[in-house]
Amino acid sequence: MGAIRQCSRSACRQSAVATLTYVYAESTAVLGPLATYAEPHAYDLCAQHAETLTVPRGWEVLRLAMPATPPEPGPDDLLALANAVREAASAAVEEPQSRSHRKPVEAPAPLEGARRGHLRVLREPS
Repeated sequence: MGAIRQCSRSACRQSAVATLTYVYAESTAVLGPLATYAEPHAYDLCAQHAETLTVPRGWEVLRLAMPATPPEPGPDDLLALANAVREAASAAVEEPQSRSHRKPVEAPAPLEGARRGHLRVLREPS
């Protein structure tokens, strides 16, 4: 199972429900159910943008049947998720053992107001 995809339209934060692709040779836009995975040359659209889609003059829109309800996860999806969790857990267990032969590295003392990534180190007032 992948992450929830957002609408491709700028400034839209809605979840995508449809995928738009183009067939340039036939001047056709194809709007159908959300694709299984994100494609680089396809656009994911929310319900509002899929409904109000317009195309250039002379183009045709081919609207494929949209499912009435989102698909429920099937046994294959749940099995894949369980396998991914098992893999991640076994990798986390193996990682510390492989580093045990290395000399530990000490982090430098943080400075007042120093930043590390998105975190900031502050001293407590005396």
